[in-house]
Amino acid sequence: MPRRLLILRHAKSSWDSGAPTDFERPLAKRGKRDAPRMGHWLKQQHLKLDHVVSSPAERAKQTTLEVCKVLGVKKKRINWDDRIYDGYTQQLLKVLADVPSKAETVMLVGHNPGLEDLLTYLWGENTVIPPDGKLLPTAAVAQVELPEQWKDLQRGVARLVTLMRPKDIL
Repeated sequence: MPRRLLILRHAKSSWDSGAPTDFERPLAKRGKRDAPRMGHWLKQQHLKLDHVVSSPAERAKQTTLEVCKVLGVKKKRINWDDRIYDGYTQQLLKVLADVPSKAETVMLVGHNPGLEDLLTYLWGENTVIPPDGKLLPTAAVAQVELPEQWKDLQRGVARLVTLMRPKDIL
């Protein structure tokens, strides 16, 4: 049975929050609006998340908690993984390789440019960049189908099912 991966970029963060580090930067007002909006859209897709793994950076953490709240995923089921914060394709593939083999639908929450790099790698030559040049703007989610294993994912193995942005939700 194919696996589903939801690649969710954190919602819009606040650059003027006064956070002492990038890691501690929280969501902006728009991000606080968009995160639950994406959660509601995901709920309408009737997806059952078997595994959630997120960057522990504040903006990703807030996004993950808001989306999971809407989806009814308990906080204790969220896996916080430091490798996602500044991870690129190879590091993110290692995160996915650690996903339990029985998990069929996984949500990975993190940051650009790493998530866009991962999506481009998995999607391969079929990658289509939107006219605005932003594959995964803030709070966007890409849903891809993958082969049966989380380990050893190769370039171009994914089939894009959906790419949804908050502005596309009515």
